[in-house]
Amino acid sequence: MMMVLSASSVLGSVRFDDPYYFVKRQVFFLMVGGLAAYVLSKCDTRTLRILGWVLVIVSLGLQILTFTPLGWGEAKGNRNWVQFGTSFFRIQPSELAKLAIIVWGADLLARKQKLLDQPKHLLIPFLPVSALLICLVVLNRDLGTGMVMGAIVMAMLWHVGASWRMLASIAGGVVVVVVALIATSMNRVDRILGFFNADHDVMGVNLQPLRGVFALASGGWWGLGLGASRQKWGSLAEAHTDYVLAIVGEELGLIGTLVVLGLFLVLGYAGFRIALRSDIVFCQYMSAAITAWLMIQALVNIMVVLRMIPVFGVTLPLLSYGGSGLMANLAAIGMLLACAKLEPQARKLAERKSRKGAPAVTVVESHRA
Repeated sequence: MMMVLSASSVLGSVRFDDPYYFVKRQVFFLMVGGLAAYVLSKCDTRTLRILGWVLVIVSLGLQILTFTPLGWGEAKGNRNWVQFGTSFFRIQPSELAKLAIIVWGADLLARKQKLLDQPKHLLIPFLPVSALLICLVVLNRDLGTGMVMGAIVMAMLWHVGASWRMLASIAGGVVVVVVALIATSMNRVDRILGFFNADHDVMGVNLQPLRGVFALASGGWWGLGLGASRQKWGSLAEAHTDYVLAIVGEELGLIGTLVVLGLFLVLGYAGFRIALRSDIVFCQYMSAAITAWLMIQALVNIMVVLRMIPVFGVTLPLLSYGGSGLMANLAAIGMLLACAKLEPQARKLAERKSRKGAPAVTVVESHRA
């Protein structure tokens, strides 16, 4: 919240005459997402399984609505939001779709665990449904989010034991499609050219990547001080969303940036630890996929800010401004907590507490076969 306030205060003042405009919205989304995380952390696996199917249906319906008059987009051409009435009730279905693929896919693959050595059971219907959700996102000109969703699908298939030959075949097909989508869009071609040539269109497609690097470089070890960023005064257009890490580096320096990276590493370690220790197949698959999602998206955003890869237009989980993204991230954290409470050692601890009068955790699923 602190960095969203710092990075968005100038834009809020100019556009809405309120420096707290964005952070007030983000606090509201934090409260809603935090409540969702708390409720989900108390859920048993049966409830989470049912929720996965509900999420797929709802996210599919919302994605379809983006092609109707309810769809809302920005000047860049992306039309990835559904707006109900005022701008406050604006939802980005692609964020919900990421979580839907994970929870629904984990349930589906866990039910078919003994059949996953057969390609037809491994891929159908998981791959077609996931591909449909991804295609709807890409049709709205959000290739970066579509690629993150594709990476989630690949991570889930790898985790459940898909062969390298199968993964390579799918990846090859995806590469062909991505290259075709890039080649048919001058904006995407310009981004690629700008990445390979820093002198290309320095006041256009390369303005933001270069300003992000300037922000990080000017921060030094300890930064310019909280709120003292220079790049957020109009030079860095997406300072509170895609490039919030650049503002962290400028204001809090290398030390602040390393703290953020360290926190993501802790989150990644905790998530994969839950997946490895769980003896419930559904929890294994879901925990691994949620953690892979957060780590992949964070890695892509960080590499974009460091100008290691072309601009993809994806936000930094849990840190960038964006209500739909924040609520989806927090909901995923709540599901991770639910799985953590069902680890064997956690159940034993709960049983010991229940003998002393404390409530025990209810397990509504058999252990791994």
